[in-house]
This record gives sequence, C-alpha cells and structure tokens, in this order.
Amino acid sequence: MTTTALVMKVGGSLAASPLLQGWLDASATAAGRVVLVPGGGPFADTVRATQRALGFDDPTAHAMALLAMAQYGLFLASRVAALVPAETPQDIADALRAQRIPVWLPPRTLGPSDGVAASWDVTSDSLALWLAARIGAPALLLVKSRSDGGDLLDPAFGGMRPGYGGRVYLAGPEHLPRHGIDPLHPPGVVLP
Repeated sequence: MTTTALVMKVGGSLAASPLLQGWLDASATAAGRVVLVPGGGPFADTVRATQRALGFDDPTAHAMALLAMAQYGLFLASRVAALVPAETPQDIADALRAQRIPVWLPPRTLGPSDGVAASWDVTSDSLALWLAARIGAPALLLVKSRSDGGDLLDPAFGGMRPGYGGRVYLAGPEHLPRHGIDPLHPPGVVLP
C-alpha cells in the first residue's frame, strides 16, 4: 500500500490535556488524508506498573502495550465522528477512501516477523514510524504534550529512522493549528 496521507501520532500524554480535542478537531479537517496512530497513554502506564508489580517479561509487556494503544485509539475514535478504528492496512485504505480518518489499532497488524523489537525501547513513536514506512506515507507528524528536550523519542526511533524515506515532524502545544491540519505542510519542526 502506498498513500499520500499524513501519519499523525497523537501522544498518550495528551489524554487528559485540554489540547487533545483541538488536535483531534484539527485532524478532522483533513479526513481522507490523515492516518491517526494513538499513543499508549494511561493504558500503557498501567501495563508498566503491572509489569513491575507482577514481574512478567518484556515480550508480554510489549503485547499488552499494543493492546493499550488500541484502547487509547478507541478512546480517540469516540471523540470525533470522522475517526474510525482500523486494524489492518486494508482497513486504513478503506477508511481513507471513505473520507474518514483511520485510527490504527496495532495488535492485528504487527507480528513477530515484522522486525519490531518487543521491548520498552519501542513505543508508539517508533510504531508510528514503522506504519508510515509500511503504508508509504510521505510524512509523519508526532504530536506531543511538549516539543522541547532531547528525551522526547523512544530509544529505538533513531535506529528505525533510516528505514523511512519521508519527512518527520515534531509538534507540541505551540504548534496546534487554528484552521486544521494541512497534510502537505504539517505543523511542527522537521526532525533529521
């Protein structure tokens, strides 16, 4: 699958933020031209805390974190009518054709043969990058609760970046567009 749609990752840190609705509304202006990737948010935080308490391994935690992303994705999809859950690349393509915004729920798409490490080094940032490469998206927009500092991306992101030929943008609260998302000119700063 190759698409002209922008892949837009909405960070889990925005779950309780008043800015979340603004970003979702901005994405709705580009229905049919944006694919949303959810962070893990409070659902992934629960997995981390439970792993510490119960002591299960990282591959199990990774599988549970993918489910956490799906939970956050369902939450996001409930906030704006244009958003629709999408589990596979075909679901994504169908939603885009229907002028909707697919919200990627990763558990059915990712498997052991996809080359994604099953560890906490890989978070929704790297998974958004992986999806952008997989569907041939020309750009990836990472929306975060802040855009300053060097620890904003997960440890695996830098190693995965050379495998994606598109542009990567990082946006924080100061980049929230007032008049919607332009997939050809995403807000934020361009990352190398």
